[in-house]
Amino acid sequence: MDSPVKYARSGDAHIAYRVFGEGPRDIVLIPGTLSHVELLWERPSNQHLLKRLTAFARVIVFDKRGQGLSDRDAEHTLEERVGDVSAVMDAAAAACATIYGWSEGGPLCLMFAATYPARTAALVLYGTYASRKAGPGAIERKPYNEFLQRLEEHWGEGLLMRLNAPSRAKDTAFLAESGRYERASASPGSIVALMRANYDIDVRHLLAAVQAPTLILHRAGDEMVPVEAGRYLAEQIPGAKYVEVPGTDHLVLDNETQDVIADEIEEFITGERHRLVEPDRVLATVMFTDIVGSTERAAELGDEHWRELLAAHYTVLRKELATFRGHEVNTWGDGLVATFDGPARAIRCARTMGAKLLPLGLQIRVGLHTGECDLRGNDVSGLAVNIAARVAALASPDQVMVSSTVKDLVAGSGIQFAERGPHVLKGVPGNWQLFSVQ
Repeated sequence: MDSPVKYARSGDAHIAYRVFGEGPRDIVLIPGTLSHVELLWERPSNQHLLKRLTAFARVIVFDKRGQGLSDRDAEHTLEERVGDVSAVMDAAAAACATIYGWSEGGPLCLMFAATYPARTAALVLYGTYASRKAGPGAIERKPYNEFLQRLEEHWGEGLLMRLNAPSRAKDTAFLAESGRYERASASPGSIVALMRANYDIDVRHLLAAVQAPTLILHRAGDEMVPVEAGRYLAEQIPGAKYVEVPGTDHLVLDNETQDVIADEIEEFITGERHRLVEPDRVLATVMFTDIVGSTERAAELGDEHWRELLAAHYTVLRKELATFRGHEVNTWGDGLVATFDGPARAIRCARTMGAKLLPLGLQIRVGLHTGECDLRGNDVSGLAVNIAARVAALASPDQVMVSSTVKDLVAGSGIQFAERGPHVLKGVPGNWQLFSVQ
């Protein structure tokens, strides 16, 4: 997924973009409210989407003017942003492409398709609308302005993501990471100015002029952009295909929904589906991490400083996961769950994580176990996962605790262990011999 950041010149503005894959056709992705061409594509579900799309296309992503790595002080009318898409396509040598936009990016996609029919091979819209001030899914101006005031006052605290993904509203780690993403993508003033300007955009009169084959996807229970807005688009755009996707979150954070989206896009523009098939059951080393004394530290630092420290902690963990070829599965509590295809790398990754967190004043405990796991999209389950969680709970501060299975599999690696005796693991049959990494 490595791809350098490049810049396209659009008038006086520099627009940051990246190109993934080398497929026979091009797809341009138009982001929603926020964009950052580096951080956005580090999210596991977004990486999964790229993996799916690059199997049959070259994918071009970019930052809107005023956000991410594009020029921050550039004016951003809808007309200028349409010109930015054209400039990015020119820089990436894409004469014609499928334009795929979601949420706030939808009106931009619609105007681009109506303005440049020769450059629009197909149009794909997800969770979007034609207008926020009128028609299906409209919002009254007063509550919208009140929301913008709250957003400005609490920018960088994950408020926007809490509304976009209500299923993760109590996930403190997700909110901390989302706050970091918000701060990196835009300033409070710029995001409010953009959203205030977006409220007055109305492209309903353009819908009948869209000539490109159009696919519209919308989540049935979307609370941020009601499903009626998507149905309206399908009714007004000639020949549009409409697909309702299960779920309530506006933001797509799971691989299963990304697979549904990718399946529909692939079939729509190629006529076929070739979903990547992963084994249902694999042998993996499962890692659980947990911060020692997190409750006390959070009380000591206060919510804001604790969120910042927690975000820095996840940055360290994820960097080491990338170095040691680990795969993040999920976050839990104040730690994360990851898998590795080799137990020795998992051990070395765990030790390095612990060492690099010490300068932040944090200690972690880590548990590792190797066994067969059931794969369901991005998630893993099975007895091996439960055992790894129980082993982690028995580790001491700054300690990596492993099962005898892990110890036996790394024989000859030079890694040394100390016996920690037999243990009964809650919910797991039998006695388990555990070891700590020296």
